[in-house]
Amino acid sequence: MTTDTAVLTATTTPVSGSDTDSPIRLAIIIGSTRDGRFGPKVADWFAGHAALRSDLTVEVVDLAKTPLPTALTHRPGPEDSAALGAVTPRLDAADAFAVVTPEYNHSYPASLKNAIDWHFTQWQAKPVGFVSYGGISGGLRAVEHLRPVFAEVHAVTVRDTVSFHNAGGLFGEDGQLTDPVGPDTAAGAMLDQLTWWARALRTARATHPYGS
Repeated sequence: MTTDTAVLTATTTPVSGSDTDSPIRLAIIIGSTRDGRFGPKVADWFAGHAALRSDLTVEVVDLAKTPLPTALTHRPGPEDSAALGAVTPRLDAADAFAVVTPEYNHSYPASLKNAIDWHFTQWQAKPVGFVSYGGISGGLRAVEHLRPVFAEVHAVTVRDTVSFHNAGGLFGEDGQLTDPVGPDTAAGAMLDQLTWWARALRTARATHPYGS
């Protein structure tokens, strides 16, 4: 743990042997909190895709609906603790994460960095995948900035991503993709990697808790 990590609000619990074969618990994190954001539309599509798989259970963590304190502290007061209580246990329970992020000014949203910095053990020895969206870059510069951040908190980022270039023109009024073939293929590949790593790391944590 680095000295400037804010707080460890929960502890990763070793997984019992019987849990290692149960569905992977995937937390989909919507990183943008900006007014008029496009993130929920992308997240809804991805969550629906992931929910079709029998090897996954899916939960969406929307940082706009569960805002975290912006002033990091090792001793959060009652209000801050209540805000953390709406997010931290859900991250702690997850076996894997899919981060839905836009690209703001060549990087990712401050709200997402804040959520990462408030936590530490919740990310440890768990895989993270990325679903990005934006203009011509498709949010990929945000993803490349996020990889070393998650490495610092001992998470494992998977290689494949899902990215939407000029995202506004790819979804219809009903929230569905006008041409789903490419994104569906990309999502399937990334979810395959996430579930492989999640199962392997969950088994490893059960037999040898991380950091012990």
